[in-house]
Amino acid sequence: MNKNWKILGSEYALKAKWLSVRKDHVKMATGREIPDMYVLEYPDWVNVIAITEDGRFVMERQYRHGLQLTSYEICAGTLEGNEDPLEAAKRELYEETGYGEGEWMLYMTAAPNPAAMTNVNYTYLATGVRRLSEQHLEETEDIDVCLMSADEVLALMQKGEILQGIMLAPLWRWMAEHKMI
Repeated sequence: MNKNWKILGSEYALKAKWLSVRKDHVKMATGREIPDMYVLEYPDWVNVIAITEDGRFVMERQYRHGLQLTSYEICAGTLEGNEDPLEAAKRELYEETGYGEGEWMLYMTAAPNPAAMTNVNYTYLATGVRRLSEQHLEETEDIDVCLMSADEVLALMQKGEILQGIMLAPLWRWMAEHKMI
């Protein structure tokens, strides 16, 4: 059974570099019309679970203005243009932390919110990474790099000190696969 909705019209409320807000007039498969279905258009995102040669997680601590708090995260960023997700992940890890090299694999793909957002998030697992340089932060970034054991990362997760769901899902998966939970 086809449950797709038909778009009867669209207009933009906002168009910016990292976010566009589109208002669609849609017709549901049931025939009901919704004149104001808002869609957030974002570029695709990447996350990196980076683990050093000696088994420590490369974590970040930074302020997030949406919730107005400072929290722990794994490395993350957006794809630029038609950039390959793996190359974006490697670039983000290097820029934000100064770490790189190692073995890389696509670990998880998830949609942050398919009900209202257009993007996909790719999480990579990078093992055996090492520090190559200082950070190369953008003007809007203020990131502290923290090296942590798996036990320390798990404790942060259990205490609610890592909040982003698209980061928690692959971290919980890693913890489960490594019999940490």
